[in-house]
Amino acid sequence: MEFKRVVVTGLGALTPIGNTFAEYKESLFAGVSGANLITHFNAEKFKTRFACELKNYDPNKYFDRKEARKLDLFAQYALITSEEAIKDSGLNLESIDHDRAGVIWGSGIGGLLTFYEEVTAYAKGDGTPRFSPFFIPKMIADIAAGHISMKYSFRGPNYATVSACASSTHALIESLMHIRLGKVDVMITGGSEAAINDAGMGGFSSMQAISTRNDDFKTASRPFDADRDGFVMGEGSGCLILEEYEHAVRRGAKIYCEVAGGGMSADAYHLTAPHPEGLGAKNVMKYALKDAGIEPEAIDYINVHGTSTPLGDIAETLAIKDVFGEHAYKLSISATKSMTGHLLGAAGAIESIAAILAIQNNKIPPTINHFTDDPQIDNKMNFTLNTAQDKVVNYALNNTFGFGGHNSSVIFKKI
Repeated sequence: MEFKRVVVTGLGALTPIGNTFAEYKESLFAGVSGANLITHFNAEKFKTRFACELKNYDPNKYFDRKEARKLDLFAQYALITSEEAIKDSGLNLESIDHDRAGVIWGSGIGGLLTFYEEVTAYAKGDGTPRFSPFFIPKMIADIAAGHISMKYSFRGPNYATVSACASSTHALIESLMHIRLGKVDVMITGGSEAAINDAGMGGFSSMQAISTRNDDFKTASRPFDADRDGFVMGEGSGCLILEEYEHAVRRGAKIYCEVAGGGMSADAYHLTAPHPEGLGAKNVMKYALKDAGIEPEAIDYINVHGTSTPLGDIAETLAIKDVFGEHAYKLSISATKSMTGHLLGAAGAIESIAAILAIQNNKIPPTINHFTDDPQIDNKMNFTLNTAQDKVVNYALNNTFGFGGHNSSVIFKKI
């Protein structure tokens, strides 16, 4: 069977370093830190009092008050970026076949704020259950995909992928497969997350997963740095419009790049820690390369998972060296979580957009906040430290790994 070609024709972003795709692009190459003291709740008694929040986000700018009340933040973010991506794609929604258009959306946690608020209110009451009728429809992780499909009347495949921090890359790969197989022409895909609240910050803090650098929060996300002490929580959303190549060409669409291939694997090792030799990370990159039909030497840039955790950064660099051999020293690598923080289930989407921007602009976004080399990491590799670098990028790979040992990699190709 001959697979259909799949291209990216629309992008949308709502991130801690930009509330639109254009703003995100500008800040990404400028090396802007999105970290600030938490404003969403009173974090005075928390070990970590900072995060990468959205800036100046006002739901009333996008939704009427009644509609906003029915949507958890993660679903709001999803609807905002999907609208931007649809507009960017130039799709004529009246002329496409809505039975051949679908939505696959990722979120690692879903409506955590809604869950926290409803259960907390119940616990403070007299024991009488007085839950909102919107509680469950606001909270469940699939509801963002449902809202998007209803908004655009996309009646094709519609579901959610939930694989912790790998969720939105899994959504992207699933969407790729549906188009390749000729089942659909258009897919809205990506991911959103909104976990900067008491429960989210408290839970990750108790795991000792997040940075506690309260005295220097702007530089707290330090991938590959010897003094990294955990990731910085982020929030937001990224959306990509995937389209069958011939379908896009017939309508004269602007094409950002081709989705060349994807890979999925499991560490099968530990709930939260990576395999120490990066076994799952090795496999997933190999699978993606095989799926794309290219040799390792074809890759010019890797947007790594690079969370700024002590174990994760080491394991991923070991995996890259294993897969790419001597070519590992010719690669450009960057960890854009140094700027955006870790958007959990939305990370793969916004970092895929970063990889696409590298292809479009022949420019590598930086890994900021690097001060001290880690002797356990091969610093002969080019991590694009602190400043963006010009480079022709024909193929870019994006890695995302999640709690539970879930790994996903996707490869984009210049067209």
